Amino acid sequence: MTAREVLRYAAFTVGGDGGNPAGIVLDADGMSETEMLAVAAEVGYSETAFLTARAESGTYDVRYFAPEREVPFCGHATIASAVALAERGAPADLAFRTPAGLVGVRTSSDVDGPIAELTSVEPTVRQPDPELVDAALGALHWTADELDPAYPVMIADAGAAHLILVVRTRRRLAELAYDFGVLAALMREHDLVTLQLVWPESALLFHARDPFPPGGVVEDPATGAAAAAFGGYLRELGLIEVPATFTIRQGEDMGRSSELTVELVRGEPGVRVRGHAGPIA
Repeated sequence: MTAREVLRYAAFTVGGDGGNPAGIVLDADGMSETEMLAVAAEVGYSETAFLTARAESGTYDVRYFAPEREVPFCGHATIASAVALAERGAPADLAFRTPAGLVGVRTSSDVDGPIAELTSVEPTVRQPDPELVDAALGALHWTADELDPAYPVMIADAGAAHLILVVRTRRRLAELAYDFGVLAALMREHDLVTLQLVWPESALLFHARDPFPPGGVVEDPATGAAAAAFGGYLRELGLIEVPATFTIRQGEDMGRSSELTVELVRGEPGVRVRGHAGPIA
């Protein structure tokens, strides 16, 4: 394999710090799945994005690989890739052709630096098998009575599937310690990318943690795909009034504070997720 440059960016940063690291290969034309997986494993981040430019300006084929598997969509690597492209002269409006579908991305900047906003594919929300929920709670060492009954357990998918579990207390979220092997096998069996574990501080501010063992990663510091899925979940269940903009804080318990802004636009099927990003020193 010809050596490819791998950029390293963090997405959903706060004041230039924290965020979720992503690898980025901007010239992945001709790379095989085996080569992409090998690069992702060597980089070691939760995902590395591989981009191939198409003839249309600002349009790219994009694939995402974790250290142990390909995923159909990754939000933080999308945000990071868009900012990396913008810094190299790409147009502000981009189109990413992902395995999950077409994702639009727009870049801009403010006093805190470059920003990218993605618009996900239309989310779907469905009830999980009760056996899956029981097994997931067991692997987390949680009990059903620790869940917030105002937020039903669901699987939400805005390009990748996430089991959503909302807890009653911040302390329960902070004390996360799970059985990696058991949860990895369970999530592979049910084709889940992460668990979206959430505590609602208020109606428009949520704290999240996202285990990602099927990808070989203990936990994501910021998960854009899960944020989009959670936005679809809130809208589908009538738990938020649209239009709405809310914030997800993630990575705090890992020492990598991240902030994701999620926007639901009336009449727009997808969910917008935005945040700051920049190169890792």
